[in-house]
Amino acid sequence: MLPDRAPDTLPMLHLRKVDERGVTLAATLVRHDGRKPPVLEADGTQVDPVRLGGAAGATMWRYDFRLPADPAASYQIDGREYRVNTRWGGDLNVAYTSCNGQEHGDLDRPEASRNAMWRQLAERNDRAPLHLLLQGGDQIYADEVTEAHPISRDWPDIDTRPQSASTLADLREALRRAFFLRYAFQSAQAGYAAVAARVPSLSMWDDHDICDGWGSLPEDILDSDVGRTLFEVARESFLMFQMGCAPDEQPPVATGSGHLSWRVDAPGVSFVAPDLRSTRRPERVMDDATWHDVTDAITGAPTGHLFLLSSVPALGPRLSIVERLMGLTHRMEKYEDDLRDQWQSRTHRAEWQRFLRLILDRHERPETPVTVLSGEIHLATRGTMDAASGPLHQLVASGISHPAPPTAFARGLGTLARFGEAPLKGHPIRLRALPGRPGIYCAQRNYLMLTRRDGVWAAAWALEKTGLTPELAL
Repeated sequence: MLPDRAPDTLPMLHLRKVDERGVTLAATLVRHDGRKPPVLEADGTQVDPVRLGGAAGATMWRYDFRLPADPAASYQIDGREYRVNTRWGGDLNVAYTSCNGQEHGDLDRPEASRNAMWRQLAERNDRAPLHLLLQGGDQIYADEVTEAHPISRDWPDIDTRPQSASTLADLREALRRAFFLRYAFQSAQAGYAAVAARVPSLSMWDDHDICDGWGSLPEDILDSDVGRTLFEVARESFLMFQMGCAPDEQPPVATGSGHLSWRVDAPGVSFVAPDLRSTRRPERVMDDATWHDVTDAITGAPTGHLFLLSSVPALGPRLSIVERLMGLTHRMEKYEDDLRDQWQSRTHRAEWQRFLRLILDRHERPETPVTVLSGEIHLATRGTMDAASGPLHQLVASGISHPAPPTAFARGLGTLARFGEAPLKGHPIRLRALPGRPGIYCAQRNYLMLTRRDGVWAAAWALEKTGLTPELAL
C-alpha cells in the first residue's frame, strides 16, 4: 500500500534531439506542493521550470535545455552535478529495458532486490557512460490503480453502462492520483533514479502501462465510460513521466497525432517506436492513421542502422496451434487476450505480414539495416528472419525487475518455438539461443546492451545470474 503523498524525485532525462554538436534534453522531477522547484543550470545558462501537472500533494516540473557534444558535459540542480554522455558522432553505448515491475505488490518488494538490475546498469554507466536508455514497454505495472475507485475495482468485470458526469469526475481524480503515486514512488527508487538522472531516455508503452491486455479486451469494456477514462488518465500519466510532456502536449519526437509513435534520428542511426496500444482493438493492432505515420517514419528514416522498438515481439513462435487448442475448452478463455496481444495471433496475421514486409523492405537495402528490439515476455531470447541482405535480427530483453518465470516455462516455450514460422514466403523466422547460452529462452532478469564501435553495431545481454553474454554482431 503506497502512502498518500508522492515523494520528491531526482531529475529524469528525456531525449528530444541529437546531432554531432550536442543534444537537446528535457529533465523532469517531482516536488511536494508548496516547495519551490530548484533552478537547473546547463552549459552556463540557468533554466526555469515549466509545470506539467500534479496530484497526491506533489507537482511535476520540466526543464528544457541543451548540452554540447563534450565528454565533460553536465547539468546542475539542487546542488548536485549530473554528467551526461553527449558525444554521438562516434562510438555509442545504448541500453534497452522492458517490464519494470510485476502485476501485484510491485512496490511492496524490497528496493534492493527489486532494483538489482537497475543498480547494475547504474554501475555500468559509471564505468562506460551510456548515450541513451530505450524503454520498450511496461515501464510500470499499473494494473492495481483500478482499485482506487469502486466502479473500476473489479476491472475488467465492470458495469459497461454509461456513468454520470460526477461519477466519472470522481473516477478520473482517483485514477490520476493512483497513477501519479505509482510513477513517483517507482521513479524515486534507488538504482532506477541513478540511471534516469544521467542517461536520456526514449520510451514506448505497452499494456501494463495502462492495464493488463489493453486493446485486446472486449470492445464494450474498452469503449465504456470507465474504460475510456482509464485510458485517458494512463495516457496523461505516460506523457508526463515517460515523455516529459504536459497531458495536452504533442511529444516533440512524435510522428503523428492520435497515437504516441515516435522517431529520433542521430548520426548514422535512427530509433523508431510504433505505438501498438493506443488504437489497438481485438481485431487490429494499429488503425489506418497509425499505420500511415509508422510507415512514413520507417521509410523516411535517413541512411544508417535503424532500431525498431516493437513492444510485442515481431518474430515469435507459431501461436495458431495454441489458439486452436484454446478454442476447444472454456477453461483457457482468460488467456485469450494474452494471445490477442501477439503479432502472431491468427486474428492479426494480415497485419503481421504487412509489418514484417515493411521492415524487411527497409532492411534489404544494404545502407539501411534494421534490428528489432522487443520485450513483454519476461524472458531473454533472439530471433532472425532470412533476408537477401543478411538476417534481420530481433533482440528480446524482458524483465529488468519483473521476476523471471520458472525454467520449465522457458523450456516449454522453447519447444513451441521449434515449430518455426514463415508468414512471408521465402523468409523463415527462427528463434535462437543467446550467445553462449543453452536453450532458446533464458529465464533470468535481464537488460540489453547495444554498442557501436568503429561504425559496427553489436549486442550483448546482461543476465542477473550469469552476467554479460558474448557479443552478437549486428
